Formats: sequence, structure tokens, C-alpha cells
Amino acid sequence: MSLARLAELYGVATSYSPAPGTTVRASDKAVTAALAALGVDAGTPDAVRDALAAREAETASRLLPPTVVWWLEGPAPEWLKGLPEGTRLSLEARSEAQNWSYPPGSDDTPREPPAGVHTLTARTPDGATATAHLIAAPRKAPLPPERTHGLLVQSYSLLSRRSWGMGDLADLADLASWSARTHGTGFLQVNPLHAAVPAGPGMGTDPSPYRPSSRRFPDPVHLRIEDIPEYAYVPSLADEAARLRDAVLRDEDGLIDRDAVWALKRRALEAVHAVPLTPGRRAAYWDFLAAQGTALEDHATYCALAEVHGPDHRAWPAALQDPRSPETAHARRELMDRVDFHSWLAWLTDTQLLATQRTALDAGMPVGLVHDLAVGVHPGGADAWAQRDVFAQGMSVGAPPDAFNARGQDWGLPPWRPDRLAETGYAPFRGLLRNLMRYAGAVRIDHVMGLFRLWWIPEGEEPTEGTYVHYDAEAMLAVLLLEASRSHTYLIGEDLGTVEPGVRERLREGGVMGTSVLWFERNYPPDGDGSPVPAEEWRTDCVATATTHDLPSTAARLSGDDVRLRERLALSTASPAEAAAEVADWLALFARLGLLPRGCQDDEEEAVRAVHRFLRRTPARLVGVWLPDLVGDRRPQNLPGTWAEYPNWRLPVADATGRPVTLEEVTASPRAHALLQVFTETTETAETAEAAEREVPLTDPPTDPPDARAV
Repeated sequence: MSLARLAELYGVATSYSPAPGTTVRASDKAVTAALAALGVDAGTPDAVRDALAAREAETASRLLPPTVVWWLEGPAPEWLKGLPEGTRLSLEARSEAQNWSYPPGSDDTPREPPAGVHTLTARTPDGATATAHLIAAPRKAPLPPERTHGLLVQSYSLLSRRSWGMGDLADLADLASWSARTHGTGFLQVNPLHAAVPAGPGMGTDPSPYRPSSRRFPDPVHLRIEDIPEYAYVPSLADEAARLRDAVLRDEDGLIDRDAVWALKRRALEAVHAVPLTPGRRAAYWDFLAAQGTALEDHATYCALAEVHGPDHRAWPAALQDPRSPETAHARRELMDRVDFHSWLAWLTDTQLLATQRTALDAGMPVGLVHDLAVGVHPGGADAWAQRDVFAQGMSVGAPPDAFNARGQDWGLPPWRPDRLAETGYAPFRGLLRNLMRYAGAVRIDHVMGLFRLWWIPEGEEPTEGTYVHYDAEAMLAVLLLEASRSHTYLIGEDLGTVEPGVRERLREGGVMGTSVLWFERNYPPDGDGSPVPAEEWRTDCVATATTHDLPSTAARLSGDDVRLRERLALSTASPAEAAAEVADWLALFARLGLLPRGCQDDEEEAVRAVHRFLRRTPARLVGVWLPDLVGDRRPQNLPGTWAEYPNWRLPVADATGRPVTLEEVTASPRAHALLQVFTETTETAETAEAAEREVPLTDPPTDPPDARAV
């Protein structure tokens, strides 16, 4: 009982529920390891007893926890009511200083603090004092003012005829402009563009955008080199860039080689960096350096040290593993040219990201770019080095065993320590959100349940040997809603899979939209019969889609290619008969609703359009179209559970035959136009029903522009 009580006081779970009505006990070993990562010795009964006594005494004696939350335009917070009578409070806010007592007298009524993060000091009549961070936040994030549809794209996968071997920010801007002006799209959701861990000797860059070096800064590999003004003054590398591009596009088995792309871009950038900035651009760069401060200096220092000592800071000389050591300060001075180079790269990328969002908004998008926030970072990367005190050492984030994965999952990402976050007023979380929201119309939060709890796994152990560690969800949400309101950024939470009771409801209260995928929207037993959820019963506050980057494309699911691929790779999967029955169930529903013309159940393109007509019928605020669905691509971008067996995160967008296609070809594709026209069909139900009776399509494909290659 003592260990369980100690764990409870530190937010460490001793059991979890993988399914309703089922409880699994965490091992004492897992609980003890999690406590150790939080700086608590629970290795022996005596240690547990001493730690418990210390924690209980600390909790009983403190006036305030390290961080408190004040939800604006609502009742007074509970922590305020719990202070001793006559306690005086003073608030240091940016705009003003406030003083009051609680409970208030007739002439001393507490006022709400201004929105922001402030320093709060409490003084009791007997002279006790305490200081805390106060997060004053709105109760709800902004929501899109109108329903809209948009595209979901893995940016690297969509090359144009001007790309250097992978899609870049100019390609994203062009896609946003074309789709908004031609088909009225309202947003463009992209994969995380976070900085990747650099390649090292004998080791390439991890292509997964979900295991970055840093979530605080973007990766310069996404730059369009020709859009840098100083590039005009250096020798062109266009011929070499064309060879990289052709290697991907001219071969059905061509893969995106991120390392080769970066090697060429880096050569160009080294030359461009030698070109002096104009006075105006130099002033803009200096402003960026001043605004980013220590965070950028740390990031650039890591990048410079990685060039000398390798990309994993855990293998560096011991003194350099501490970002605040005298040796690190000396190394930074010695490498100042390289530190400046990497700071300059961050500025260039930030500038092009801002320009991409401006292009999307100028084209009429009400949202623009939806940036993806990965759940964590690589343990050997920049953030884990620069913010080492905030990360739980010796721990990795993952997922417990469930019905879909009996062994659980280990994502190889170190978790934040909830106690250290609270001590800093959640400064690390605030900083990365503020940077990401600079150039985002919306932010998608991967595994949004991580705001509430994460599955911690001790290094070297199986995922089954982990346990949940809880975070202060109210504080995490307060930071999220505060930064979203300041920047008027919409919020989307990836809340697929097993979700703790109450989490979706709390997120919805805060204005955080969820994610709903068509194939998962069924009335599951024991309360349902397994039938598809009717369109009108879908939730409103969500992004409704047919698929995600971890799931098969719509064409692959309809054709059964997804099952055949998993069978070929010996991965667990539904049987072909089960998968076909599920698809047939949905197609029958579409036909009954008049969304699929009579006799077209075997017409793949019509079936894909029917899927999206159904999504349009839901009340979802946002409807996302997986860009590969525009051209019938059958290959998943990522196949969970594989590594060398499948080229995850390296495939270009391809047509139904597997031939890679360019951005220009996608925009000229009759199939793409026909799918996007689903969202501009008027009086949808009547027209599609009439078309089903007449067995004719509603629209003709667009006329191909000159020299366009149809997809």
C-alpha cells in the first residue's frame, strides 16, 4: 500500500484499463522505475517509507503548487478557495501589478488576471510565503467559423518539376494556391516539418517525421533553394537537382533519398551563406536571433557540435553532454561560424514557412496550413540535449498491450517530466507551441491523449513492463488554449484508439477538435451491432477523413491491396473475406443513400467519390482528403510494424499503376478534379439520387491543359 500511495502522490499509475471492464496491474518494477525517473527512490521498503513521509509533509505544508491555472470568465479557481483566510496575493503581470486578499472584503474584490503566464506570490497573516506560476487562459480555443474541406499530404512525397528530389515548401504553397483557387479547399494538413536528427558516419537520417531531433525548429531540408534571394549570386546546381528528381520520378521503384537531397541542398546553402545579406535582410535576421534567444542558440550549437562529434549527444565527451557546462560554452565560441550557419538556416526556413501560410490565406483558405506536432523527440537529438533537465532519463514513451498489439509499442521517445514542467511554468511546452503557431492556421497534436498521461517504459524493457504517468492536464490544456487564442490557431487532436474516459469530452469543452476516420466509425459491441455510424451521428468538432498516414489509402482498402500487402509481409491482418465484407457493408450503405450510382460498386473511382460524399454529409467542421486518393495511389506512406521490410516515409505520390506523379500531373488529373468536385456539388442528395437512377455521372472531367499527362 505504501508504494501505491507514493505512486499516487507523484501521478504514477499502478494499474490501467485496456478495455472496458478490464483492469491490468502494473508491476512494482515498472512503478519503481517510473518513480526513479522522477527522482524518487522507491527501491526498498525503507526508501518507500521515507519518500512517502517526505512527499506528504511537502504537500501538507505548501501554500501553492509550482503552477496554478485560472480559467478566465468563470468561477474562482479551487486553489484560491483553499488558501488560509487573510492571505494576500500579488500578481506580477506584463501589463500591470495586482494585489488582493482572499476571501475578499467589500472593498477588495479579486479581479481576473489578464491572459498570460504570470508570477503569483501568496503571503499568509502568519508570514508564510509561496510563489507560483499562474497560467490565466481562456476556457476555449477558437474554432473555424465555417465548415470546409482540405487536403492531407506528406510534404516530402509530392514533388514538382522544380523540386530537388523531394517535395518542398514552395510545392506546398503551390498546392495550397491551386486547390483553394480551383476547388475551394480551406486547409492543407502536412506531416511534422520538425528538424530531423542529422545523418552520422555509416548512418542515414531517420526518415520518420515523428521522431525528430527538435520540435522547436523546422528542418531546412524543406527549403526551396531558388527562393532564397542570395542564391542568385552563386553557381547553379540545377542539373544535379534534376538528376535527383528524375531518380525518384522516372522509376516505379524510385524512393526519396532525404540524405542525398540534403547533401545537395547543403552544398548550395554553404555557398549562399557566404553571400552578404542586404542591410534590410541582415536586420530581419538579427531580429529573428533576438526573438528566439537561448532556444535557437542551443539548437544551433547542437547542430554545430553534431558535425564534429556525431548526431547522438549521448556519445559526446561527457562535458559537452551538458549544454550549460563551461566546456560547451567554449566549444560554442570555437564553432561560432557553424552556430551562425545553423541559426541562419532556421531563419530561412521560418521565413519560407511564413510565406507558405501567407500564400494559402491569400488564395482564400480560411485555415491555411495545418502543422503536425509530433508526440516527442529523439533521445539523442537537439531538444533532449538542450532541455535535458526536463526529460525523464532512462524512459521511453509507447503504448501498453491492447487488442491490436499484444506486445505493446515502444516509440523510442523520452517523455517530459511532469514535475519539471510545473516548476518552469510549462515553459518548454509554451515555447514549442508559440514557434509552431507562428506559421500555422491550425495545429494537429499527435496522440493528444499525451496531455493527460503517457505510457513510460524503462529503457531495455519490453513495452509490457511500462506504466502510465499522469500530467497536470488542466495546466497542459491551459497552455495550449492560451497560445492558440493568442495566435488564433485552431486545434486538432489525434484521438484515435483507446482513450481514457472523459478525455474526449474535456478536449471538446476546450475547443480541441478530434479526428474521425470513416472505417473506424462503427457502433461497436457491446452497445452496438457493428454497423456503420450514420453520417448525421458523427461528431461536429472533428476532422473527418477516410484515412491517415498510418493507414491504407482508400483505393487500397476498397481493392483489398492493403490486406494482400500485409499478408505478403507476414503482418497481422484481417482475413481477405473479413476485409471485403467490411468494405461491402460501407458500399451498400452508400448505395442506399444515393451516394454511389447504381451498378458502380465495382467502379473504384466512383466508390472513392462515394466515400467522400458520405464524409461531406457528416456535420464535421473539417473534412480531409488524403492527397494520394486524388490519383488512386495504393501504397501506404507508413506501414506500422515494419522497418527494413517496407520503405516507410520514402515513397513519392503515385497513380493507380504505381507510377510516380508530379504536382503538375496531380493538378491536371481528371480523377483528382472529379474527386474534389464532390465538395462543390449542389443539392447533393437529390442530384446524386437522380444520377443513380439515370446511371450517368454528374460531372464531366475537366479538359486537360496542353501537354498535361492524365493520371
